[in-house]
Amino acid sequence: MNLILFLEAVCMFLFGQVLPSFTFQELYASQETVVKIAAASQLMQCSAALDVLFALDGSHSIGKGSFERSKYFAIKLCDALAIDPDRVRVGVLQFSSIPQLEFTLDSFFTREEVKEKIKKIVFKGGSTETGLALKYLLHKGFPGGRNSSVPQILVIVTDGKSQGNIALPARQLKEKGIVVFAVGVRFPRWTELHTLASEPKDQHMLFAESVDDATNGLYSTLSSLAICNATAPGCRIEPHLCERKTLESIREVPGNSLCWRGSKKTNGVFSSLCAFYRWKKVFITHSATCYRTVCPDPCDSQPCQNGGTCVLEGLDKYHCLCPISFGGEANCAPKLSLECRVNLLFLLDSSSATTLEGFLQAKAFLKRFVQAVVSMDSPVNVAVAQYSQEVEIPIQMGKYQDIPSLMKSLDSMHFTGGATLTGRALEHIADHGFGRTLPSGESYDPQPLQVVVLLTDSRSQDLLAEPVRYAHDRKLFIIGVGREFLRGELEEITGNPKQVITYSNPQDLFNKIPELQKKICSLQRPGCQSQSLDLVFLLDASASVGRANFLKVRSFVRGSSLQFNINRDVTQIGLVIFGSRVQTTFALDTHPSSPSLLQAISQAPYLGGAGSTGSALLHVYNEVMTIQKGARPGVTKAVVVMTEGIGTEDAIVPAQKLRNNGISVLVIGVGPVLKETLLRLAGSHDFLIHVASYEDLENYQDLFIERICEEAKRPVNLCKPSPCMNDGTCILQNGSYR
Repeated sequence: MNLILFLEAVCMFLFGQVLPSFTFQELYASQETVVKIAAASQLMQCSAALDVLFALDGSHSIGKGSFERSKYFAIKLCDALAIDPDRVRVGVLQFSSIPQLEFTLDSFFTREEVKEKIKKIVFKGGSTETGLALKYLLHKGFPGGRNSSVPQILVIVTDGKSQGNIALPARQLKEKGIVVFAVGVRFPRWTELHTLASEPKDQHMLFAESVDDATNGLYSTLSSLAICNATAPGCRIEPHLCERKTLESIREVPGNSLCWRGSKKTNGVFSSLCAFYRWKKVFITHSATCYRTVCPDPCDSQPCQNGGTCVLEGLDKYHCLCPISFGGEANCAPKLSLECRVNLLFLLDSSSATTLEGFLQAKAFLKRFVQAVVSMDSPVNVAVAQYSQEVEIPIQMGKYQDIPSLMKSLDSMHFTGGATLTGRALEHIADHGFGRTLPSGESYDPQPLQVVVLLTDSRSQDLLAEPVRYAHDRKLFIIGVGREFLRGELEEITGNPKQVITYSNPQDLFNKIPELQKKICSLQRPGCQSQSLDLVFLLDASASVGRANFLKVRSFVRGSSLQFNINRDVTQIGLVIFGSRVQTTFALDTHPSSPSLLQAISQAPYLGGAGSTGSALLHVYNEVMTIQKGARPGVTKAVVVMTEGIGTEDAIVPAQKLRNNGISVLVIGVGPVLKETLLRLAGSHDFLIHVASYEDLENYQDLFIERICEEAKRPVNLCKPSPCMNDGTCILQNGSYR
């Protein structure tokens, strides 16, 4: 009898226990989205100032295998952290029966050191005392951390089977501002993880067995809370329905069966009905919303043109299956290439204001540009520089073996942060970016063209005027690429609105590759060295301009004149000034050579007084731009008016009179000018250049020369102005006149 009772007790004990269960997390998303989530996790980077402490469950309920997977999850998270004394610090605590600090947050300051130390952590075993670990952190804080001066992130990796109270210490930690992620491993109790996690709970609960998904989820949460912007450019955070499930075995009683019982009494054995037990597996489901970052893959943008089919290769590569007529070209489109001979330096903004995301976006654009446009057969040398407070040139001009090695060098460039000193960067690359250092004051006219492509996403924090002038003096062409709010600054840097490219979003930037390629190869050295031109400068020398500003205007005219071939067969230049009176400083045919012309410009006097632009234009019409005063039949003629706009109300009719006689009128307005009046004076936007200040004039010299050279190429009416004297009438006849 005693044996029967013992066996019954054993059976009741064994079947009274719930069998081990397994858990998993299911994300309701397409397989394509799941792949994109995994791919996005590889692109995430966090460089904000953070203190991150991993609390790894090392108890027997976890087991050694799951503990190793917990370590692997922590290592994967570290791959996305910019571990550095001033950015991200990492420490690790292992807990079981008692908490054990594996290393403090100020022990290691490189990613490699932290990962290597995590790999060497040894599994302890013991009971699951999560509450003791939380109390340890309440008492000790984050050892080696920065005392809540930066966000504190606690990542608890556990199966949620604590043998003590966790609710109170978990709440106290969160009340201190610590962000708690509860990460399940092996067979977690989601209800306990729910107690541990910060609000919103769904975004702070993860499953470590799905490493890429959990990594993506953690950094998506940090990004959405503005703790650390870890998402790559062009990526977005999306909500997805998900379920966290536990498959548990429970005991149920479907009915009764006959069984025997006994006692020490006489006739003590008797029969009775006993409950019949069986085991049933059921899901305990916890519905949730999982927030994950997804990035567009290369095929999302439909890069294959002309009916081509995009085929993915891995996470970030693709190839196009093209129709026969486009079979040899990338993206099934006519091949973009740089057929012009040029030394091309890309200058990337790596400052804090641009942010890590902006830097990575610029680098991705540069890589795609090189892939699409540059080949070893192109007559192009490439260099790449990056700047913030300092300037680095990691890729020297032409110092690469082939395009793959160039791409590898681009991949190795890292974000630096710091102040945005664009001016200093321009000076540095003017001296050091194109192969040799120039002594102060020396300039040269190199072959091929020297082109700088400035990629920036932030305003300069230093002065630009002198560095820009320095770069232009060394014959550098600058193309500016940035967001629309930077257009004004980029125009100041390039000196020409046509050398500015703006974009609205990352994809729009990639669409600018053909435009950049065209701009690079359409650049020409300024000057009209072969076009015949009669050019008159009309300068405002009145009191409203002032002596100091007049000298700047005179310097601009002198510098611009250097770009022309001065002789009687090519370009003639005349100069008229107006203020208290109108004065012809010299006529078109006065100076047949550049040295005498430059000397005469330097001697032009400041007049002062009140000026009338209308009277000055009539003077040019009647006394300067005439055949009798040196103007040549059959040659393009232009008048350049440089003024602040004061005293121009009477100039609209005389300007139109000049245009009617075949003479172009180009207006350069300086300062807070009356734009509407000057526009009427110029006749159209194409003939109006607005300069913010006299100090900025030098930056607009290339644009001015470009406009004048365009005019010099247009067809000429041989009868305008009329070459006939004594009121004779000019008649065009067979390509000439009589």
